[in-house]
Amino acid sequence: MESIAKREYVSPAVIRRLPRYYRFLGTLLGRGVTRISSREIAEMMGLTASQIRQDLNCFGGFGQQGYGYNVEVLRAEIGRILGLDKGFRAILVGAGNMGKAISNYVDFANKGFNLIAIFDKDPAKIGTRVAGLTIKSTEEITDFCLTHKPDVAVLTLPLQATKGMLDILVAAGVTGFWNFTHYDILYDYPHCAVESVFLEDSLMTLSYLVNDRRESE
Repeated sequence: MESIAKREYVSPAVIRRLPRYYRFLGTLLGRGVTRISSREIAEMMGLTASQIRQDLNCFGGFGQQGYGYNVEVLRAEIGRILGLDKGFRAILVGAGNMGKAISNYVDFANKGFNLIAIFDKDPAKIGTRVAGLTIKSTEEITDFCLTHKPDVAVLTLPLQATKGMLDILVAAGVTGFWNFTHYDILYDYPHCAVESVFLEDSLMTLSYLVNDRRESE
């Protein structure tokens, strides 16, 4: 297997397919599958074999002609490409219902992150525990970031509070955001790494798909 040789630019569409490959390969491992061809992957995932080969070639050669891909090795390589072995430090800001759900149910440790702190401004929440962590006051966030240097902040706070918190976090050195607010972080901070999750957009997309299917029947 060739070593990973990342190109200077990789299409966002390719990057967004990598987690899907990772999950799919994990399912195959659970079924006892040890090797697979790009054609077989394509058939199971609803893609094309050429697309899969092109995607993987963005990062180096992984398969062997006449053999296909070693499922365990390929999954490990994709995990390294995604940085799942890095253990990036993350904090969560906003311990409301969504923040608590994310803290309790997202498997940070197996997705490349170590959740090290949760913050909120509500005195009734400060000092209580969520996901094994004691909720801290947002007034402590600057000192905490300067000391512990988190790589990423998960934002689950109200929209009106987001801009002010972003200014504080960026000034304290945080440059990665998993954004559950409706605030466009990249407009003000184009140098940051941002993944925005707009749940209502996803729901509206589902509405379109359901409506389109019914109209076509």
